[in-house]
Parts: sequence; structure tokens; C-alpha cells
Amino acid sequence: MRADRGTNPGAPARDTLGKAADENFPVAPFFLPRAWRDDLMAVYGFARLVDDIGDGDLAPGGADARHLGVGPLEADDRLVMLDAFETDLHRVFDASATPHHPLLRALRPTVRRCGLIPDPFLALIEANRQDQRVSRYATYEELRAYCELSANPVGRLVLGITGTESAERIRRSDAICTALQIIEHLQDVSEDLRRDRVYLPAEDMTRFHVTEADLAAPTGGASVRALVAFEVERAHELLNEGMPLVGSVHGRLKLLLAGFVAGGRAALVAVRDAGHDVLPRPPKPTKLRLLREVGATLRGEG
Repeated sequence: MRADRGTNPGAPARDTLGKAADENFPVAPFFLPRAWRDDLMAVYGFARLVDDIGDGDLAPGGADARHLGVGPLEADDRLVMLDAFETDLHRVFDASATPHHPLLRALRPTVRRCGLIPDPFLALIEANRQDQRVSRYATYEELRAYCELSANPVGRLVLGITGTESAERIRRSDAICTALQIIEHLQDVSEDLRRDRVYLPAEDMTRFHVTEADLAAPTGGASVRALVAFEVERAHELLNEGMPLVGSVHGRLKLLLAGFVAGGRAALVAVRDAGHDVLPRPPKPTKLRLLREVGATLRGEG
């Protein structure tokens, strides 16, 4: 299947959107109106592709680079690809131009229907540029600033798609999205280190006497597990801070947002059930645990 990506113009989009099933929470669940599902998947496709460019995870064959007008000699240069992707993004908002990449062509109807602005999309691109320049974070506040680019725009786009934006809802959404990003970092400590990235703040590693050599071990020692437990509590507090967002909306949107929060809560339970040892493999929640957390979130239980 992946080998066909270089010759089939629709293959890049299908491969990218297919990753939605691997997320901690449902991206566009069946119970939503069809228009919302289509719009959420269009935004997901953008966010997933820009991450794949930034991580160097594009499938072989070079179809994405060709769509973006990048030649084979520069297709492995992530910054060049991100620049080309941003150029194509601007075509989404230009009525006189046509985006070249199929995922950006699919995004244009969503942008127009929902009146979305470029800023959240540009922030996601900038987050991936930052990943090429910054591989360590000295403080928790620096990490939070990164999440402002890498995660929070997604929640703001969800509010834009559903027409439920307000200053208070954006604040709550930002807390949830930052928590979900931190949780993903906790699940992927080993994978990130293999990419020469560490998203655990250096000040916290120093506090718990954890070195990068400790993170490279097959299993986590007591210090690593204590550090992860500390970050788990931080993420849990952020989820609780964002929880009122769920109660501020109604109907199917309430269930969708509860699913986002529950996905984070269930992932934290999986980390705790692993004894906070995230190094052997990423702890993943079970479907039963996810359903339980959806119920608890809808009931407003912290």
C-alpha cells in the first residue's frame, strides 16, 4: 500500500488520514454531523501531514514533495518542505489560487464554510520549524510556550468549526490541548529520544536526578518513574482546568469534547498502570478504560 503512494495522487491523503485510528482520542467520531466530521478530518489531515513533514515521516516515493513543488534533491530537507507547505497553505486562503497538495485542497471548503483564519495553521507549521531548531526545553514554561504552537491551535480550530468560540472556551481548550501534548510526550519518551528530542523539561530532570542516559535505558529506574509521575500530575491538573469546557456546550459537541478529555485521562491511567515506566513501550489505554473515562468526564468527575 505505501509503495503506491508515489504514483497514485490520492494515496498521500489516504495514508495520512489513516493515522487517525492511532490517536488517544476519536478524531471525528460517527455520532457527529457529517459536515463536522468532514471538517474535522480536513483539519486533522493538515495537522498530521505537517507533523509528518517535521518528523521526517513522509512515505517513500516523494509524492508529497512533488505536490508541493519540491525537487528530489531537497525533498529530505524538512525546512524546505515546511516552507513549501506554508506557501501552499496560503493558496487555501487565496480565492485566485488553487492549492497543490490534495490535503490542502480538501481543507479549503472547511476554511470557507467555517470562516477559519490562517493563524492556527501557521502556528502548527511554526511548531514543526521549531522542532528542527530546538530539541531540548530548559523549563516547563518553555515547554508550555511550545505547546501554544504545537497543540493549542488544534483545539481552537475545533471551536471554530463548531461555531462555539469564546475567550473562556479558548482558555479551557488551551489547557486541555497542552495537557494532551504533554501526555503524548510522556508516552513517547523513548521514540522522541531516538529522534534526538527530549520534551521533559531540563529543570525537572535535574530535580529528579534523571539524565538522558537514564532515558535511553530499556526500562525506567526509580528516578525516571518519579519524574514521569510528577509530569502526569501536571497533565492531570491541566485536564481538570479545562474540564469546564465540556460542561459549557451541549449535545454531540459535548460528547466530542468529553472524548478528547477522556482520551487524555485514559492515557494517564495507562501510564500509571505501567508503574510510570514509559521506556519499554508507549503505554496505551484500553477501549474499556476510554469509555469509563468518557462517562466520568460527562459526569464532571475530576
